[in-house]
Amino acid sequence: MAKPSGTMRAVQYDRYGGGAQGLKHVEVPIPSPKKGEVLIRMEATSINQVDWKFQKGVARPVMPRKFPFVSGFDLAGVVVEVGAGVTEFKAGDKVIAFNFPKGGGLAEYAVASASLTVARPPEVSAAQGACLPMAAVTALRSLQAAGVTLDDPAAASPRKNVLVTAASGGVGHFAVQLARLGGHRVTATCGARNLGLVRDQLGADEALDYGTPEGAALRSPSGRKYDAVVHCAPAAGVPWSVFLRALADAGGKVVDITPGFVAGVTAILQMATFSKKRLVPLIVTPTKEDMELVVGLVKQGRLAAVIDSSYPLSRAQEGWARSMSGHATGKVVVEMGGSE
Repeated sequence: MAKPSGTMRAVQYDRYGGGAQGLKHVEVPIPSPKKGEVLIRMEATSINQVDWKFQKGVARPVMPRKFPFVSGFDLAGVVVEVGAGVTEFKAGDKVIAFNFPKGGGLAEYAVASASLTVARPPEVSAAQGACLPMAAVTALRSLQAAGVTLDDPAAASPRKNVLVTAASGGVGHFAVQLARLGGHRVTATCGARNLGLVRDQLGADEALDYGTPEGAALRSPSGRKYDAVVHCAPAAGVPWSVFLRALADAGGKVVDITPGFVAGVTAILQMATFSKKRLVPLIVTPTKEDMELVVGLVKQGRLAAVIDSSYPLSRAQEGWARSMSGHATGKVVVEMGGSE
C-alpha cells in the first residue's frame, strides 16, 4: 500500500462552543506516524458525548489541549504506514483503535498508538468497529466496577439484579447485552419508543419508560431491588434518594459514567460512613485487552452495535447535531466513504 502524501479532508473546531455549526471542513497535511504509532486510512469513526462536551468546554483547559482540534476518538480503518518499533501491524491490516486524548477520527487519515490498536476481523464491519472502543468498553468496565461478573451464565454465582439507565443509548445498549451474557437479570430504562428494542433486541428482562412515574422512580415491574446499577442517564437526572430506595437492602453499587462534582462528594461521604449503598464515579481509559474482548464478542455474534444513523464526512455536522440531541438510539457513525 503506497504511503499517502499531501493533504486530506478533515472536520475540526477552533474554539469552545458553537455546536454542530462550529465544525469546519478543512484541508490539512496527512500526519506521519511517530515511534510506536500507526497511520490509519480512516473508514469510520463514531461520535460520543465527550466529543461535543469537550467542544462545550466541560474539560477546559485540559481538553482540547490545543486548537484547532479534530475530534473523533474511536478509529476504524486500514493501516497504511507504521512508525518505528511497530511490529504487530503492517500496511493493509484492518484495525480498530482508541486515540484519546489526541482524537483525529473525523478525517481521512489518523495516527494512533499501536498499544491501543487491535485487529478488526472480517466479521466486524468498520462502522461496527468504530462503535466499540469508548462505548462498549465503558459498559464493560461499568459492570465490572459494580461487581457484575461477565462469565458464562452457568458460572454466574449469584445472579444479580442489574439496572441500566438510558439503556438505548451508546453505552447503555452495550451494558444491557453484556449483563445478559453474564446470566444476570436486567431491568432497563429508556424512552417509550425504544421499549421494544431494549426488550426484544437487546434482551432486557424488564423495560421501563423513564417518562412514567414508575420509570422515574426506577421501580421494577416485578418488585426487584437492584444489586448493581449502570447509570448512563445524565448525572443530574436521578437524585441519590431515588437510588437509595431502589437498591437492595443488603447494599449495592451505582456506577455513574457521567460523574459530576456532586457525585464525587457523595461517593466520598459514603466511603467515610462505610455505607452499604454506594455511588461509584467512573472514568474509563480502554485497554487493548478490553478492546480485544468486545471485538471478539461482536465477531462471535454475541454482542451487537446498534447504529442509530450514519453520515459521510461531508455531513459530519448532522451526525454531531444528532448526538447532541440526546435522542440517538445506539451510536452515531461517520463513514469516510459513506454515500452523500
